Amino acid sequence: MKKIQLEIVALSHSVAQSQNYAVVLGEKNGSRRLPIVIGGFEAQAIAVAMERMVPNRPLTHDLLRNILQIYHVDLQEIIINDLHEGIFYAQLICLQNGQLKEIDSRTSDALAMAVRFECPIYTYESILERAGVVLEVAEENVSEENSAEAKAVSKKTTKRSKRLSAYSVSELHQMLNEVLENEDYERAAEIRDEINKREQ
Repeated sequence: MKKIQLEIVALSHSVAQSQNYAVVLGEKNGSRRLPIVIGGFEAQAIAVAMERMVPNRPLTHDLLRNILQIYHVDLQEIIINDLHEGIFYAQLICLQNGQLKEIDSRTSDALAMAVRFECPIYTYESILERAGVVLEVAEENVSEENSAEAKAVSKKTTKRSKRLSAYSVSELHQMLNEVLENEDYERAAEIRDEINKREQ
């Protein structure tokens, strides 16, 4: 079966299920998107790794990565290998002592691990045909596409971001340390974005 490489292109609140999030995977060198609904905890685990935040205590996926590394297990890739009744299934493809091992995983956990190991994400053509959506936005309108994919996030954060603009950079750094101690990684990402905007 032909494997298709994917990459994470968006992470936002799910429009269909308000308590959940949606991670949108994009076909590398292609126009198809694969949206997958995930829980809030899993979305946080993916976001923390993508934003390269360092929590005070290791999150579950960080702990698992540390254990794998101690036992010299390298995560080579993840494969979203099945779709049954609307539920995606995945496998971690690991290498230990020259032997490949396949480990079943929830897709959200597999994605959280892939971000931490910086390994490729794949699916099969048959899954993209069944659950993928074709991006019909022209290349020159990519900014509009990004805006549409992040619509739920921007609505939620605009009000809070405006409040951040009232603080100095040193105050923002102090706030960042406080929210990281409280493990509020969503707020930490907003503060970090504001700091980056000021420092550019």
